[in-house]
Amino acid sequence: MSFSLRSLTEPDLLEKAVALAAREIAEPSFPESIWQRERQRVQAALKESYTRPAAVIGRAYSKAVYGDHPYGYEMTEATLARIGVADMRLAHAAGVVACRARISMVGAVTRAQADTLATRLLSRLPQVPCASLPPLPAVAEVAPLTQPAELRIPFDSAQAHVLIGQPGFKRADPDYFALTVGNYILGGGGFVSRLTNEVREKRGLTYGVSSHFSPGLHAGSFTVGLQTRPDQAAQAVEIVRQVVRGFVANGPTEAELQSAKDNLIGGFALRIDSNRKLLGNIAAIAWNNLPLDYLETWTQQVDKVSVADIKAAFARKLQAETMVTVILGSSL
Repeated sequence: MSFSLRSLTEPDLLEKAVALAAREIAEPSFPESIWQRERQRVQAALKESYTRPAAVIGRAYSKAVYGDHPYGYEMTEATLARIGVADMRLAHAAGVVACRARISMVGAVTRAQADTLATRLLSRLPQVPCASLPPLPAVAEVAPLTQPAELRIPFDSAQAHVLIGQPGFKRADPDYFALTVGNYILGGGGFVSRLTNEVREKRGLTYGVSSHFSPGLHAGSFTVGLQTRPDQAAQAVEIVRQVVRGFVANGPTEAELQSAKDNLIGGFALRIDSNRKLLGNIAAIAWNNLPLDYLETWTQQVDKVSVADIKAAFARKLQAETMVTVILGSSL
């Protein structure tokens, strides 16, 4: 669960905002009439999503990659219909307590003011030590894939949508920087990436192709995504597989590595150039138990990544021969 508050720092306005936020966090009213209205809205949005190819393939892909892990859970009309106000009250009472909260704050406040604000935001929650609470339910790790799989979904769309991937790694994994730099070279760097060069520039099979990792508290996913003409889907998939296999086996060149470092380090300021971006970064530090000097050392961590680091990290994390492939489109 997360809760966000954005307010002016003028004392009288901030005081009122924090007081209201503290009440909302600790004493939500869960009015039945509002939930019935919101459930209808969510039901309508859910039905509409079944008409969008990106949403349909995304659900199928998550299930294929995550299996029974909670990361693969998808809301359905049936599960939505089973949720009532009483369920929300029970979940809130069981899970929202002050000792489990982590507050990240950005703005024109001193450390002393921030401490006071944090205390006030949590002041109406149960003040019990976490040691006296029952442990949170354990969640098993995402199971690795043991064999390749290909799923084809007939869908009336002009383009074939393709997702290829597997479970990835935890956000706190020590390979994070090697994988970040390596993925920039493989498919995260836009027009300078290998996948774009091979699939788009050399063969004209797609307008755009990219790869990304989605790490979390548990192993997230590694995903390659593209759209292409239905009659070119098989060729595009084979080229992607070849590029991924080659990158895992051989890693990047020194020239590719230096170019990636220059871009990532040069663009670091754009990751923290607003309060919203900075807040997202420090919230990630808290949520994922990252080192407190994470932002101060980010560019140094990127700069010290070597070709050998990337090759070793990708060899540890990616199994190119057991990835899932989901293709959605017409005439498949």
